[in-house]
This record gives sequence, C-alpha cells and structure tokens, in this order.
Amino acid sequence: MNKSELIDAIASDADITKVAAKKALESFVSNVTKALQKKDGKVSLVGFGTFSVAHRAARQGINPSTKQPIKIAAKNVAKFKAGSDLANAVMGAKKK
Repeated sequence: MNKSELIDAIASDADITKVAAKKALESFVSNVTKALQKKDGKVSLVGFGTFSVAHRAARQGINPSTKQPIKIAAKNVAKFKAGSDLANAVMGAKKK
C-alpha cells in the first residue's frame, strides 16, 4: 500500500473526503516527526506500536566495490516496534 492508497482507504473508512483524509494523514506524520525530534522523543499507540529514536554509534565499514575501509558516522534513526495487537494480527495473516 502506498500513500495515495492509504488516503483512499482512510477516506472510505471514515466517510470523509480524500482532501480531509490527506490532511489527517499529513498531520499524523508531521506530529510523529515533531515528537521524535524532541529529546527522548517517543510516540506510543497502544495496540498498534511505538515509534522511537535510537542512536547508532560511529563504526568502521567496508566499501563493497573497492574493499577499502570507510568510517560510517554516528546518527539517530527512527525505530518502530509493533504492539501486541498488530503483531498478533500480522502473525495470524501469515498463517493463512
């Protein structure tokens, strides 16, 4: 599913226009992004999952084409951990 398909699904499920669904989705993404940018940012949606920020330390890597060592800089990355309801739904869907 891509963004436009998600907007269509939200509009259909919520019985709202696609314009309103697009605004709602963009607001959700914007607010999650703002929350994660704050120190110790975290967004928990009970049953769905938790968005958080993890720090990756600097490390040595290897350029696959030249086999030369390269330095990979430290950075913060966004993480998502599925909640129990989502994890169980996905696990049940894969068995079918």
